[in-house]
Amino acid sequence: MKPPNHRHRRLKLRSNFTFSPRAHNIHHEPIPFDPIVADIELRREDRQWEKQYFEHAHPEVVHVDSAPAAESQPEWEDFMDAEDYLNDEDRFNVTNRLVLLFPKIDGDPTDGFVTEHELTEWTLQQADREVMHRTQREMDTHDKNKDGFVSFAEYDPPSWVQNADNTSFGYDMGWWKEEHFNASDADGDGLLNLTEFNDFMHPADTKNPKLLHWLCKEEVRERDTDKDGKVNFKEFFHGLFDMVRSYNEEVHNSSHEHDDSMEAPARKLFAELDKDGDGYLSDVELLPVIGKLHPSERYYAKQQADYIISQADGDKDGRLTLTEMIDNPYVFYSAIFNEDNEDEEYHDEFR
Repeated sequence: MKPPNHRHRRLKLRSNFTFSPRAHNIHHEPIPFDPIVADIELRREDRQWEKQYFEHAHPEVVHVDSAPAAESQPEWEDFMDAEDYLNDEDRFNVTNRLVLLFPKIDGDPTDGFVTEHELTEWTLQQADREVMHRTQREMDTHDKNKDGFVSFAEYDPPSWVQNADNTSFGYDMGWWKEEHFNASDADGDGLLNLTEFNDFMHPADTKNPKLLHWLCKEEVRERDTDKDGKVNFKEFFHGLFDMVRSYNEEVHNSSHEHDDSMEAPARKLFAELDKDGDGYLSDVELLPVIGKLHPSERYYAKQQADYIISQADGDKDGRLTLTEMIDNPYVFYSAIFNEDNEDEEYHDEFR
């Protein structure tokens, strides 16, 4: 159904999809569906990153118009009009893009339908690509001797990070811990290669047992209000259990229930985790649920894939045809409306 015909539909880079709020309020951006969109975003983000890094590293140059270094800096506005590219039907046509991408997604098996699994795998590929791009950028920043590795000494935060707030440029100041660094160092050589550095930046996606154990220890430290080095039932119930049940789809909608009604399932899970039956949870005993306390990119990819299918699956058979995708393009390429020209006719130039 078309919107009122006085509005001009435009596209924007990110989807309208928002991840379900979780108990620990982790913010996670939607994953771009189209690699072209992702590339535009990353190039624009790189320029902004370089600009901000340069401004912090060389404040003496930024405000001096005649400084030679300033002339060699990139034109920051080059990628500020990305939406204009997306909204130029000669350069970017949504229907053509969906026709091109459909067979790339439909591969397991190739049967003319995109399933939740196939869409999850596709979305995860796009997410992994973005994450590794940002990790390489971070690594290049910290690898001061350019040997392809980062030592803990090299990773000491620069002054402009120390003086910034905790969320500047994606930094979490609590992560400048040597224990975290050493746990990420899978081979124990005192250096992080690209894979280890990526695990360091994104521990929720690691397969490194040392780093998973570190995550468990951090959860105990954070939840251990009486500082006895363990998590009792009260500490588990008022924090960790909410996070675990918000992850589980079968109980996700029960967040409105009172504590009294949730105490029984909480005690059941607590008892299952408390392997030695001492009435407390150690860091090792938290390992079975650490993936629910720290969701991986696969979790977010599946959540986004489920949303896309729920919005575009016209016949409700749990999978998408190319026709269904073309009929619902703005599930993949989010639409906004131009409010400036109220009398403008509706344009559907991207179908």
